[in-house]
Amino acid sequence: MNLKHLRYFWVTARAGSVAAASQQLHLTPQTVSAQIKLLENELGTALFQPAGRGLELTEAGRLALSYADDIFALGQDMVLALRDAGVDKPPAAAFRVGISNALPKSLSHRLLLSLRQLTNPVRLVCREGSIEGLLGELALHRIEMVLADRPMPPGLAVRGHSRKLGDSAIAFFAAPSLIDSQSLFPACLNGSPLLLPGQNAVIRSELDRWLGDSRLSPRVVGEFDDSALMKVFAQAGAGFFPASAIISDEICARYGVVEVGRLEDVREAVWLISTERRIQHPEVRAVLQAARTAVFNMPSSDRPTERMTRREVL
Repeated sequence: MNLKHLRYFWVTARAGSVAAASQQLHLTPQTVSAQIKLLENELGTALFQPAGRGLELTEAGRLALSYADDIFALGQDMVLALRDAGVDKPPAAAFRVGISNALPKSLSHRLLLSLRQLTNPVRLVCREGSIEGLLGELALHRIEMVLADRPMPPGLAVRGHSRKLGDSAIAFFAAPSLIDSQSLFPACLNGSPLLLPGQNAVIRSELDRWLGDSRLSPRVVGEFDDSALMKVFAQAGAGFFPASAIISDEICARYGVVEVGRLEDVREAVWLISTERRIQHPEVRAVLQAARTAVFNMPSSDRPTERMTRREVL
């Protein structure tokens, strides 16, 4: 296999289009397309398919991308190892984490900050996607753990253990231009534009239920699998949106929005899923302990045990 062709495919898949990849590679779009076509001919299968004005990966393309990630990560490991061969300090080991695209980016960042405090250096590799896809990667030992908004779904042929790291109330936010000082929360949502997480997010069904029980009828103008993209739309004044109250200050500062109210009875949880029944992996243990103390501020008496939730198929 020509690794140059594989790299052009890899960059295109990550960039989202041939045009964006060609800019990163400093090549013409025609050259990138031709090289990807050579790779497809060599593999005997299509890796991309048309999707509107752009491209999306085929099933074969998604499988090829997972292997390409490993190949180029391993190549980077080799470069770092050879570069540090004459140095006493060992090269940083790769720690690969799967992050559900339903989790807020800033919350994921807080959960992984503890890795910077470890005695042994760690090179963090984050992979984002659906929980089903990430659990497949976990089963193949391509990642060490998964952070998600739910425990392992039942019925999957994957052996793993789920641990709840904590949960947070849900707050609603909006750009200042949308806020009417005469209308209090939650009545201010009635008839207002609303941005919501996609149907795959666990919190979505809870929000739908709460809106129904509260007899509120906002205008749902957008649904987003990517929570960061939802906040960008809200920053531009597209509508009200919900998010974890635990990161309220950061959301308001970063996106220039205002918290208008919060729901203590509607809560968003974060789960850590790993293959270990009793966690021995030092990086996974560091994330687990830091999440329950520094992130969610759970007192010792309230912390769930490490085996709180477990789903596995033997």
